[in-house]
Amino acid sequence: MKQNVLNSSRLSEFRRKKQRILKIKIGIILFLFVALIVGLAFISRINKLNINQINISGNKIIETKDIESVVKNDISGHYLWLFPKTNFLIYPKRGIKKDLASRFKRLKDISENIQNARTLEVNVSEYQGKYLWCGVLIPVLNSNLNNDKCYFMDDSGYIFDEAPYFSGEVYFKFYGNGGMNGDIPTGTYFMKDKFTEITTLKDTLEKLGFNPSDFWLDNDNEADFSLSGQPMTGPRIIFKLDADYSKLAENLQAAISTEPLHTDLQTKLASLLYIDLRFGNKVYYKFQ
Repeated sequence: MKQNVLNSSRLSEFRRKKQRILKIKIGIILFLFVALIVGLAFISRINKLNINQINISGNKIIETKDIESVVKNDISGHYLWLFPKTNFLIYPKRGIKKDLASRFKRLKDISENIQNARTLEVNVSEYQGKYLWCGVLIPVLNSNLNNDKCYFMDDSGYIFDEAPYFSGEVYFKFYGNGGMNGDIPTGTYFMKDKFTEITTLKDTLEKLGFNPSDFWLDNDNEADFSLSGQPMTGPRIIFKLDADYSKLAENLQAAISTEPLHTDLQTKLASLLYIDLRFGNKVYYKFQ
């Protein structure tokens, strides 16, 4: 009996000693971990390791100060209240690109790199405006529509920025929904799957002697090219969106090479109402 009590006492003492050792080990590990974090935080704040200059290049339309403001905001503050976001090893690369792309839809490409640990260089390129998208509805049909509000598009149909007012036919204009969602068109595409075919057909019309100024969607499967800068009221070319566009061009070229249309287009183009390409090989037209 005495032997059992003795063994129990020794076992309890052994367990308590083991627990003390474990606690000491845990304490040492925690201390080393905290010391490591504090040490890294201290090192990360060394001036030579932190960005103090931002260089912006490649922008032509967007103000440098506006891009710089977004970048400065992204690298301000700290991670976990300890590590400065200006540290060249841990600055928020993805966050900068994401915020710039979200803030400026005109930006096409964004790249960045660090020079000498203290200079952040941000290089950008911008979409170039080639066309205008001027609304879902045709201005002449809706007197309450703001006719002056248009948006720049690039050669792929990407809408990226509001355009200033242009008098005359400086840019070719597009009208219609074109598969876009929401009231703000920037950051979306106009007729993404058909845009290249449509602009190629426009170029073909110009080669055939026409002067298209606007494109507009009539309904889900029909569209018009305006030849006068006056959608719906001036001469137009009507076609189906799902047509074979090369065939459309062939039919039109054949029609305008045939009399009397050939002569009529030369002598009274201003009185043309429409040329209709919706009916296969048959081309219909009408003059006033």
